[in-house]
Amino acid sequence: MQLTEDQIYTLAPDEASKKAGRDLANPIKWVSKGISEEALWGECQGSGSKPYQTQVDLGAIAFKCSCPSRKFPCKHGLGLMLLCARQPGLFAKSTMPAWVSDWINKRAEKEEKKVEKAAEKPVDENAQAKRVQARKQKVSAGIAELMVWIKDIVRGGILTVPEKTPAYWDNMARRMVDAQASGLAGMVRNLGATNFWNDGWQSGFIDKLLQLYLVAAGYNNIQNIDPDLQQDLCTVIGFTTNQEELRAQTGVRDTWLVIGKESHDEQQLTIEQNWLYGLKTNSYALVLQFTVKGQFPPLNFSPGMYLDATLVYFPSALPYRAIVKDYNIIRQIDNVNIKTFTGWQQVAGYETILNSRLPFRNEMPVVIASLTPVVYQKQWWLQDSEGCLCKISASYTNIWQLIAISGGDPVNMAVIGRENEYRPIGVWHQNNYKSI
Repeated sequence: MQLTEDQIYTLAPDEASKKAGRDLANPIKWVSKGISEEALWGECQGSGSKPYQTQVDLGAIAFKCSCPSRKFPCKHGLGLMLLCARQPGLFAKSTMPAWVSDWINKRAEKEEKKVEKAAEKPVDENAQAKRVQARKQKVSAGIAELMVWIKDIVRGGILTVPEKTPAYWDNMARRMVDAQASGLAGMVRNLGATNFWNDGWQSGFIDKLLQLYLVAAGYNNIQNIDPDLQQDLCTVIGFTTNQEELRAQTGVRDTWLVIGKESHDEQQLTIEQNWLYGLKTNSYALVLQFTVKGQFPPLNFSPGMYLDATLVYFPSALPYRAIVKDYNIIRQIDNVNIKTFTGWQQVAGYETILNSRLPFRNEMPVVIASLTPVVYQKQWWLQDSEGCLCKISASYTNIWQLIAISGGDPVNMAVIGRENEYRPIGVWHQNNYKSI
């Protein structure tokens, strides 16, 4: 396994760790170092008498270090990986020392026990059915109140909406939480987070309000809806899917390219989004990870990384979110063939199909050929080969990095968004995929 420097930097928890790791990517800092198929390791001389023992599980990209840092990975883990990426000839293949092999073996044993525990744990089906029924009743009661609230907004007219206080939105979001409909709570908060100072805010607000209404009304008529769409409604509302049951399914085996990665914090959780593209199936997938702040996620993917992996999609009318059943990181792939959209007109047709299958869907990625960033009416747009334009999301902050990489020339680009706004997440530059 060999990651590029850019891919390693995406693993850093913050900018300070990036800088510190860069400083440690120096052979004179390391007393010993080595590599095998399973692990990368080294001993870094710090301020103490004993060097810090740093190790990396190359199969799952996991880190361990004897330093006192609570960051994952710490600067020593980043420095060791950066040094290996820059000067791989310094790392002779050898047998893992005991302090590395013990850690690798314990990780493997832990995974095996986790699988065995999940298989052995008995399920009280009657108690489970009662809990599900009780929750459905709570959700239905909450949705009844939500429908009245939505209709009140429409009756009152949306021009008065900007005058409403934050408590107006927060109270309904809290009611949805009480009704065990956390997904609806998030949609209500998102509705209240509309920037009412922007020109044309009414269009985006109505779109969000209609999606909220569609989900609520759909749940009230769920028995008359296609089973896959029923799953989508339940997922959006906040019902969870048993991932162990998903793992028991066959899944889709493919060579997957990681085309994007983003994370954000919500209360005490870090939510990480990983977007993947299947080279053989020409399909997209979203892998979500939820971790407590300060903890390291179980999967560590970097944009530009290739995976030989089996993904299992969640039940859906539009399969998109998935879990990774098993994977191996691929060293390098030559002659990568990415199926691209020719331009925005083709993307619009694709979106029409997606919306007909799942009208309350979230944003999704696409790969488009020959896009050029241009300025029009004092805003940045992406222009395709036919001259059609699509606005770059106002939240996008890496426009100058995009300009620097592309040099103002058309490039094949991975973007994510929906309808009339997208933001770039990566480009192909000199046959290499670069995250932006």
